[in-house]
Amino acid sequence: MRNVTIKSYLYLLVGISAVAWFSLAYFGGLDLSKVKDFFGLVPKVVSIDLLIVAAFVKWGWKLKLFRGWLVPFPNLNGSWLGFIHSDWKNPDTGEKPPPIPVMLTINQSFFHISCIMRTSEMESSSYSEGFQIDPDRQIKNVAYSYTSKPRLSLSERSIPHDGTAVFKIVEKPQLKLIGRYWTERLTKGEIVLEYHSNELLEELPDNLGEHPVTEVENRR
Repeated sequence: MRNVTIKSYLYLLVGISAVAWFSLAYFGGLDLSKVKDFFGLVPKVVSIDLLIVAAFVKWGWKLKLFRGWLVPFPNLNGSWLGFIHSDWKNPDTGEKPPPIPVMLTINQSFFHISCIMRTSEMESSSYSEGFQIDPDRQIKNVAYSYTSKPRLSLSERSIPHDGTAVFKIVEKPQLKLIGRYWTERLTKGEIVLEYHSNELLEELPDNLGEHPVTEVENRR
């Protein structure tokens, strides 16, 4: 798939260059059979190519018409809401918590993607990210490794740690991310997220609910 995409980039760039060359020659009254006229257009053609590439990298890659044949990965920019189903056990009760409300924000460009996951008790930031895309094998994943930093007031039962998350990207019939994670604390679990908005929210919406462990502690 990667080789096919690279070929598509090259073919498209060659096509754009050819159109630019002939258009400039036509409107400029030049004869491309003459070496001087042909090579004299090189700076202008290169400038046009760079402008088109810059526009594509900035905005164009998000357009659906480029998906698949030119851009293999989907646009995941925005905020995603859902729940964590963890096998972590509360040291005070020895029980697993109910589903934990969570928000994932994804900041994506053509060359880079970063992820921040938040609950009311912690925030985790990615430091290594990437897509796993292979249409022939029906694989469409995004994966990242992260560092999680719980609130300082929770240091007795929750310490900073690293982990990895892998999400299956579901686009039909409804846009969602279905994933699993594991950490160096030897905990693991599942995460189900649905697309919420294209804004990068910085706090969990109030209607998402409180962290179940915090909620129990507040009742004591």
